[in-house]
Amino acid sequence: MEKNFLSSYQPDVSLLDSAASTCAQLPLFKHRELLSGDYWRRIPAFNGVSSEEFHSHGFQQRATVTSAAQLRVTLGGLASEAFFEDLSAGIRNAPMALRISPHLLSLIDWAHPSTDPIRTQFLPLRSCQQPDHPMLQLDSLAERKDSPVAGLTHRYPDKALFLPVDTCPVYCRFCTRSYAVGAETELVAEKLKLHANQARWEEAFAYIEAHPGLEDIVISGGDSYNLRADHLEAIGGRLLGISHVRRIRFATKGLCVMPQKILSDLRWTDALTRVVELARRLHKTAVVHTHFNSPNEIVEVTQRAMNLLVERGITVRCQTVLQQGVNSEAEVMQLLIKRLGYINIQPYYVYFHDMVPGVEDLRTSLADGLQVEKRVRGTTAGFHTPAFVVDTMGGGGKRDAHSFESYDQENGIAVFTSPSVKPGERFLYFDPLGSLGEAAQARWQIPSERKAMVADALERGGEPVRGLDWRL
Repeated sequence: MEKNFLSSYQPDVSLLDSAASTCAQLPLFKHRELLSGDYWRRIPAFNGVSSEEFHSHGFQQRATVTSAAQLRVTLGGLASEAFFEDLSAGIRNAPMALRISPHLLSLIDWAHPSTDPIRTQFLPLRSCQQPDHPMLQLDSLAERKDSPVAGLTHRYPDKALFLPVDTCPVYCRFCTRSYAVGAETELVAEKLKLHANQARWEEAFAYIEAHPGLEDIVISGGDSYNLRADHLEAIGGRLLGISHVRRIRFATKGLCVMPQKILSDLRWTDALTRVVELARRLHKTAVVHTHFNSPNEIVEVTQRAMNLLVERGITVRCQTVLQQGVNSEAEVMQLLIKRLGYINIQPYYVYFHDMVPGVEDLRTSLADGLQVEKRVRGTTAGFHTPAFVVDTMGGGGKRDAHSFESYDQENGIAVFTSPSVKPGERFLYFDPLGSLGEAAQARWQIPSERKAMVADALERGGEPVRGLDWRL
């Protein structure tokens, strides 16, 4: 019998060792270096917690921090008194209540919390906050204006956004849905109530059934992670049972903030799996859309959670938000995208930051973001390269960041059109004032100058800017 060449092949080990040594020195391989071990033990309150307990969803939920006072106890002496004073003042000027998981707290560099990218997203410091842009609106994307029934936004011809819950496992301080999500705060005193409610859900299902053009439904919130397992399966089955619905997506930040749930709450993971399998049997698709902003958020337990979802045939895509001090450096965004791909999450979108109260410090200019996009493209396969998009103010929907009709970089005003969503209308995106020169910043403080700048940007003509006229 002819000998199999591959079975007898013996590689030159010295050459392989040399190649491995070279590869280890290349930044190209940094995305494979995932934090592992008992990383939570650096937090005094978690020092004695076993691996089994820490990696249970029950512990993650029980030990979630919801106040500055609780954080002080959890951290012991890891943070200064000045930090807690800064945090307390920041919370009073934030649109979202404080809620952060033990997992995330343990990933923060408490030796340098002021510059840590995870702290930046979830724990607001008053010293970092900047005045809001004069054109800010609470519901900047006008989701409520495009809501035919409560908790359902129908903006695109074949897609709708369904919000069955208004809570999340953690609260991002930059949430674009701060008008409805989480508890009321000093900054946002009255929020739209979208609690889990079967009657409200039925209204949404009835609307979807009555509109045969709807083929794609995003199930978000809040966060679909916070749906009970039976509710998750019931909603998925109900939507897939509508003949014209071809695609559903469960939107959750859970994989980033509490990956332990995927591994330990198997009732929930099994429910998700059954929905995906049902979609497959019906020749439809059900996938997960998640949200990572920093490569530091992806660790070994994240990979283990993703391995389980991959084994179950569940596709996961990521929608990232471009944020100053988090991922605004091209090298950091490159590392994030490569690390996502490494654990089998497909990078899908990078959003330019929406205009949200109290988080002007996180926004970048359109020009700066486009430079990041140029550096990202070409670092990995095209199908793992996200599109950089602007979700335009006033409800124009997502537009490729390069597709503006005009961009006044001096005054920070970009004009977009959205002919397939809102034909005949124009929509604006505003750079953060801190990215502008002193003269432009001064002009924005004068209402008449503000109106003139926007009018100049719209000089090419077109319909009035949707939802912004009251500001002018």
